Amino acid sequence: MAESKVHIMAVGAHCADVEVASGLLIAKYTMAGHKATIVHLSPGEKGHRTLPPEEYAKQKIEEAHKAAEILKADVRFLPYKDAEIPVNDEAKLMLADIIREVKPNVIVTHWKGSIHKDHTACHHIVEDARFYAALPAIKRELPAHGVWSVFYSENWEDMHEFEVDTYVDVTDAFDVWVEACNQYELLRGGISSFRYMDYYKALATMRGCLAGYKYAVGLMRPKGAHVTRLPHLPGFPL
Repeated sequence: MAESKVHIMAVGAHCADVEVASGLLIAKYTMAGHKATIVHLSPGEKGHRTLPPEEYAKQKIEEAHKAAEILKADVRFLPYKDAEIPVNDEAKLMLADIIREVKPNVIVTHWKGSIHKDHTACHHIVEDARFYAALPAIKRELPAHGVWSVFYSENWEDMHEFEVDTYVDVTDAFDVWVEACNQYELLRGGISSFRYMDYYKALATMRGCLAGYKYAVGLMRPKGAHVTRLPHLPGFPL
């Protein structure tokens, strides 16, 4: 096992967002002995065809715990409801407190160019939470912690002006990722007509073709970086 030098925090609007879009990256690093924390801002509980939101929220939280266990990640939940995630200082400071507590050195989250309002909200919450967490002048229970490496994951709903500039080989993590995703009824195909796993398996294959690996994930960094093809995150070797 490698010494744990990398701690990835992946922040998603709803349970299942992180796992399907960033789970391959998380599994790659935790399998090598590094750390990961998943933060869900909302269960994403309003999309079930038959279950009421309260019941489906419980199901998704249970599914999130099971998926996180397979991914060997810690998991946290913010108290917001599906379609009602607020872009305000309460949410930003709540996430900033988690950043100060777990001290990640990499954050992965949604890109802002989304058709889903909660995904866009998540993006802006993360951006400001990272800023707040790093400022010693913002007095909270825990001291400041800066996170300088941020990546946006490739999500089918977040593709407006999304441009992959970083490819990471995730071949060895593929089977673990599939097992984690399959903990969700949503991702198994039991709720939505959208074929999540077909899409994301094909996406990993396509990105692998472009990067020269069997499977890869495509990430986007803040504007201005060069395209990178590596077997690990830039600056964070296994």
